Amino acid sequence: MRRGGGRPAWDSSDAATIRAVTEPRPLRYADAGVDIDAKMGAVARAKDAIRSTFTPGVVGDVGGFGGLFRPDFTGMSDPLLVASADGVGTKLKVAIAAGVHGTVGQDLVNHCVNDILVQGASPLFFLDYIATGKMRSEIVGEVLEGVAKACRENGCALLGGETAEMPGMYAAGDYDLAGTIVGVVDRPKMLDGSRVSEGDLLIGLPSSGLHTNGYSLARKILFETLLYEPSSPVPELGMTAAEALLAIHRSYLGPVLPLVKNGLLSAMAHITGGGFPDNIPRVLPKNLDVVVHPEAWSWPPLFRLLRDSGGVPPSEMLRVFNCGIGMVLIIPPARGLEVKNRLDASGEDWKQIGRVQKGARTVRFA
Repeated sequence: MRRGGGRPAWDSSDAATIRAVTEPRPLRYADAGVDIDAKMGAVARAKDAIRSTFTPGVVGDVGGFGGLFRPDFTGMSDPLLVASADGVGTKLKVAIAAGVHGTVGQDLVNHCVNDILVQGASPLFFLDYIATGKMRSEIVGEVLEGVAKACRENGCALLGGETAEMPGMYAAGDYDLAGTIVGVVDRPKMLDGSRVSEGDLLIGLPSSGLHTNGYSLARKILFETLLYEPSSPVPELGMTAAEALLAIHRSYLGPVLPLVKNGLLSAMAHITGGGFPDNIPRVLPKNLDVVVHPEAWSWPPLFRLLRDSGGVPPSEMLRVFNCGIGMVLIIPPARGLEVKNRLDASGEDWKQIGRVQKGARTVRFA
């Protein structure tokens, strides 16, 4: 029985209020740190750039569970697919610190193109992987646009990829970038080291900077020893530290692939992680060495700065960094003049840096 005109001691609105206070609200993926809308926004931003890479072999459009590709092997007697995967490494730390994200995608593609080029292959398609702890669609979109730009320049379709947001896996602002490339070479043109002979010449093609190797040591020297910030001007270089370190890893496809197709090379080596001692032996028969003359080319100012300011021994420099030579061509002496003339015509500032001799698959410096 109610007394007076007050509200009842208990009614249904009280129960609703208690439930609202005591029951947790429904959780969404965003509450765990994953923003699906941001991910889709990044992909949407990059769709036109991705489509701009499509070559005649691409079947379908952006967004499938798997990329479809119809290769054209016309003119090849025995086509072989060549695949490789790589990442950008701690060069990403410089890009993140500098707030420059459009170049690292180009680094990734060009590195992978060079890796299959050393076997004589031209690229068909590329797949990217971007992972981060917190999705920022504008950054991911910028990275993807860089990937697409390099794919266009190398005639390589950006066929698919993955963008992953994984809270707790990465520090705030960090992301990782990796990729896989697939190319093709006609077996008669394939370079596997079997053609290398004693007396072959080593021709070095210039790098555009550190490319994508040695960044942990370079960052230690520039940012911890010399106390530069990414935006700091470096007098010896005539640019900021970030500009020097973020110079794009160049592709050698344009000047080198015609040499492969014309059968002018014995082998080649991409000077990446491990420098000269670890990369050139990968394309040598077990009974041959190479002698490399580091004084045969002028080391660019960035490498001299790292060597001198870091107190890095020359032997360590040549194993960690490319020191100004990003690709080494191994050629028969009889084809030397033709190769050099073709490189001159393509604008390459090549240097003859050594020779093949008898040995045990090692690199000697003289």
